Amino acid sequence: MNDLAPFRAPEPTGPGDGRPVRAALRRAALALLAYAAIRALGVLVLAAWSAAHGKSWHTLLTARWDSLWYTRVAEQGYGYSVQLANGDVHSNLAFFPLLPWLERGLSAVTPLSAADAGLAVSWLASLAAAWALYLTGERLHGPRAGVALAALWAALPVGIVQSMAYSESLFTALAAWGVYCVLTGRWVTAGVLASLAGLTRPVGAAVVAAVWLSAAVTLWRDRPAGGAPRWGRHRRMLLGVLLAPLGWCGYFLWVAAEQGGLTAYLDVQGGWGNGFDGGRAFAAFLWDLGFPAGLGLLAGVALVVWLYVLGARRGQPLPLLVYGGVVLLLALTAKGYFGSKPRLMMPAYPLLLPLAAGLARWRPAAAWTVTALVSVGSAVYGAVWLNGSGPP
Repeated sequence: MNDLAPFRAPEPTGPGDGRPVRAALRRAALALLAYAAIRALGVLVLAAWSAAHGKSWHTLLTARWDSLWYTRVAEQGYGYSVQLANGDVHSNLAFFPLLPWLERGLSAVTPLSAADAGLAVSWLASLAAAWALYLTGERLHGPRAGVALAALWAALPVGIVQSMAYSESLFTALAAWGVYCVLTGRWVTAGVLASLAGLTRPVGAAVVAAVWLSAAVTLWRDRPAGGAPRWGRHRRMLLGVLLAPLGWCGYFLWVAAEQGGLTAYLDVQGGWGNGFDGGRAFAAFLWDLGFPAGLGLLAGVALVVWLYVLGARRGQPLPLLVYGGVVLLLALTAKGYFGSKPRLMMPAYPLLLPLAAGLARWRPAAAWTVTALVSVGSAVYGAVWLNGSGPP
């Protein structure tokens, strides 16, 4: 499929009977089972490893690092900060509000604590993300590729984050469904999902970019020869374009109003040592690692970039290219703790499409064997990693 090919119109739906949704869910059943099995393996290995080292797997998933900050926002709202010995200020304004809103709402109507509500949201959202990944892979390369894409995403080395009370699963679900809606011409839904993704993580800008650039290309291709775009034919698309940035811009402007400065959110991130420097911090980190660790890390980054280029060369559709490219660019050019970068790149699922398409062409026995081996490796790595340094 050419990356600038026209996007397919939405499939017709019945008169409110939900049959298309049920049919799509039935098609994705194997992918969802594979995804759930891989993540269950990861949690079980984590539980066993944690018990052997005198730690609680539940605490590791719900009450460390960012999970604690999200829970505090859910329980107490914004306004909390910590000043470090070096003068840096860590403010909870750095954390976008959708996940803590859901934690607060779910804990209010169930016996769950805010932390456990965050875990429930993450687990349910990760399944929703796997469903969207299946439909994306199925649309581009067939059902087997859809299953492979969901399974590969579950078996990422840092896949355990998908099972934590973090915002990555929620964001990926919203982003993947939003991009899928662009692919299928559901522009208003895509705009709403992009807006919600923008309330979840700063990288929500990647979903907005996918909506905007895809809409621009659609308008350009639909224009009469030598004439202006036919705006009247694309009212729903334009509405989606207008809706897409509302979440991200709304939170950015709210923080600006709260802090009294238009760049307040960037200043908040700066207090955490985060920001964007074009990759200078990354280059310095590689240099400090020395040889051979620095060279090995550079090779890993080159592999990720190669997967992106491979997807582009094989005609990956424009919305996926834009979304995956922006996520990758923001992750690699951001300064801050380098150990966070694999987690920051995790929502860039389009990078896995070439691998999923290749795996789908293998014999089923070989494909499932490789998937099982990778899943075991991911489970062990996740257990060791989370009991050690883990995701900051």
